[in-house]
Amino acid sequence: MIEQLLNYDTKLFLFLNSLGSETWDYLWLVITNKLTFIPLYAILLFLLYKKYGLKSLLVFVVVVALMITFTDQITNVFKRGFQRSRPCGEADLIDQIRFIAVRCGKYGFFSGHSSNSMAAAVFAGLMLKTYYKNLIFILLFWSAIVAYSRIYIGVHYPLDIVCGLTFGAISGFLFYKLSHYLLKRFVND
Repeated sequence: MIEQLLNYDTKLFLFLNSLGSETWDYLWLVITNKLTFIPLYAILLFLLYKKYGLKSLLVFVVVVALMITFTDQITNVFKRGFQRSRPCGEADLIDQIRFIAVRCGKYGFFSGHSSNSMAAAVFAGLMLKTYYKNLIFILLFWSAIVAYSRIYIGVHYPLDIVCGLTFGAISGFLFYKLSHYLLKRFVND
């Protein structure tokens, strides 16, 4: 059963990865770069500051730092635990894929880019939903694009992405709840 699932995952990866073209490669490398979205994070922090104030912003900064550290470290635990090679690290696949990433890490299950971007999207989207009701949909779409970029450049299977997005959504929701608790306890007397 697991072997069949992994076989389907590989076939889907090969299909999705083959959709790329040299014309778009640079764009997808920019999208997958962790530093590209610093301005987006700055805008989201500004919106949180604007709607909640400075004391709350300090809580958000701490919570977001904890959230990203948490998702990143749990991702690493899963990668070391499952030890599933990335597609770019599979000798059987290397001639069949479009590998355009700068490097190929050792293990890929599950995607840290996917979990971190989804956690940030869910967290910010829920915190700001009262003020910007469609923002969460924009952020979820952004997270999906970041996640797909990992398939495009050849470093993750679709199952790595789906599990990363799922874990990120759960993490984002839990840290959203933690923020509400901390705001009630320490900011909103």
